[in-house]
Amino acid sequence: MTPICLVLIMYMLIILINLKEINKRSSNSPFECGFDSKSYTRLPFSFRFFNLTLIFIIFDMEMIFLFSLIKINNFYMPKIYMIILFLFFFTLIISLMLEWMINMLDWV
Repeated sequence: MTPICLVLIMYMLIILINLKEINKRSSNSPFECGFDSKSYTRLPFSFRFFNLTLIFIIFDMEMIFLFSLIKINNFYMPKIYMIILFLFFFTLIISLMLEWMINMLDWV
């Protein structure tokens, strides 16, 4: 009970301390020698490139999973592992085909 009370007290103290900081508007804007910024600070990026990188990361993680599954089983593969491996490959191929069909794999 004591740790919960201690955590709640610390949480309330943090909220009270941060209430003073919320009211400061200048802390929310970028500082540029006291003047308003001359340009937009965020650079635009291509959403298609972002999608392509996400797809690459997902397929990369699937390959890591696949290699670890093969390494763990070494040469002994019961039927359940074969079914899991088949389903994994099937899911991988179907997802790749779907992404190809909706043109998600086109370059930016």
